[in-house]
Amino acid sequence: MSHNRDGHTDGDEYDEDLQSLDIDGDDGEDVAAVEEIDFQGSAKPPKRPRRTMGAAATAVVTVLVALVVVALGAGAWWMWRFHWRSVDVNVDGEMVATRADTTIARFLDDHDDFGRARGRLLSLKGKVLDKDGGEPVAVSVNGAAVPAADYGTTTIADAETMTVTPGKDITEAHTSETRTKRYGTDINLNNGPIQVVTQQGEDGQEEVWIGKRSKEEVVHKEIKPAKKLTVQSFAPQPAGKKVIALTFDDGPSQYTGPILDILRQKKVKATFFDLGEEALAYPELERRMVEEGHQVASHSVSHPYMPDMSRDDLRKEILTGFADLEQASGTKTRVLRAPYGAFVVQQWKDAADIVDMNVLWSIDTLDWKRPGTKAIHDEVLKNAYNGAIALMHDGGGDRTQDIEALPGIIDDLRKQGYSFVTIDELCAMGGVPKPAQGAE
Repeated sequence: MSHNRDGHTDGDEYDEDLQSLDIDGDDGEDVAAVEEIDFQGSAKPPKRPRRTMGAAATAVVTVLVALVVVALGAGAWWMWRFHWRSVDVNVDGEMVATRADTTIARFLDDHDDFGRARGRLLSLKGKVLDKDGGEPVAVSVNGAAVPAADYGTTTIADAETMTVTPGKDITEAHTSETRTKRYGTDINLNNGPIQVVTQQGEDGQEEVWIGKRSKEEVVHKEIKPAKKLTVQSFAPQPAGKKVIALTFDDGPSQYTGPILDILRQKKVKATFFDLGEEALAYPELERRMVEEGHQVASHSVSHPYMPDMSRDDLRKEILTGFADLEQASGTKTRVLRAPYGAFVVQQWKDAADIVDMNVLWSIDTLDWKRPGTKAIHDEVLKNAYNGAIALMHDGGGDRTQDIEALPGIIDDLRKQGYSFVTIDELCAMGGVPKPAQGAE
């Protein structure tokens, strides 16, 4: 064996190498020892063979690459077509350039709506609340209208022509209420001495709109029409007849009996407008009037001036007067002669539901002045005509002149061809309409 520089022989190195192999069966240490063998770089693992792509795989890759190229090209075309491209649009005859992705809303905003006015917001009564608060300008693209709600999402990429028209005014939003409509009046007291309620007033209903912004109120529609309180006046003149109505106020009194005696003797019917307090004081005279065919009507309770009365006091006076006459005579009436003839528009408004008729006169004898028997007689004869109503009194003072004048009045009127009627009879003969009675 040869010796090396360290004094060891080559055999010694061989023995040491054999020992390091540990071939006694200890697997774990053997593996470790084997892993550490280097053979000083003379031992190398074999190289793996290089794999090559098959024809099918190559085709797939080629297709994928082609698709990517196509997609990129299509995307670029799409971006150009719908975004980057410049579009010339004919807007009502004027060519306007913009990008393809410009929305209608932006297009309008950029060009101040092309000078077209937006609609206004109006109140219920037509007042301008907001000059730009109505509908926006209207747009048609290529002849097709575009809803205003789509202005912000619709582009003009495909627009060739555009028409822009002014926006429309709109009316403010509102709430709605159903309300009572008070009835009006149609009261005409100038056509004669007999005033009659021909239609009772009746409230109606209407739908009222209230503007949410302006708070204005307007009647939108009539749900139920109101009916006017209608009072008409008449001067009945029965055709083909010659009639006159004798009337007596302020009774009954001590003078009423003699007047009733004359009327019975002459077979004449008259109308008595009696005071309630006097009727209760002379109930036997009230009953006699009715029994002998005369008409009994009211002259109030105590002869007040009715225009000075409140509504409540007026109604109480009238209703009490009717009740007093019914208690005294057993007869109901809704016919009135207001004291002094003072029953005008306001009194009708206050009491039309409880009064059928107010009766004035066409001949005033002025007997309350005690002008003398002849003066009373002559006043009636001088002013008599077909349908006349003569005013005299059987109470409220000394009525001896009326008693003295009455027989000659009756006789001389008869000589002229007159017959005598009550107010109810005159109305029936003269075509006066039946009163429209109220609910009271």
